[in-house]
Amino acid sequence: MTKVIFRKFKENNEIIALFPNEIANEYEECWSYMHIGQHSPAIYNAVVGCTKLATEDEYAELLEELKYIGYDDLKVCKRK
Repeated sequence: MTKVIFRKFKENNEIIALFPNEIANEYEECWSYMHIGQHSPAIYNAVVGCTKLATEDEYAELLEELKYIGYDDLKVCKRK
């Protein structure tokens, strides 16, 4: 099971998926995913600080994209 948290950027309403248990590099950044840019390392606390929790309607499209590319064991969570 892969834990995912969907957040919404306040300034542009973009949705980001954070994978807090999937460590991306030696800096302890987690993996993230967005429509544009796809996978990228992210500093979890920094992203949470400049975003708000996305609603199901807001993240539905990104969730479908994640399933399409092979994430078939996602567990949507609200916290790390």
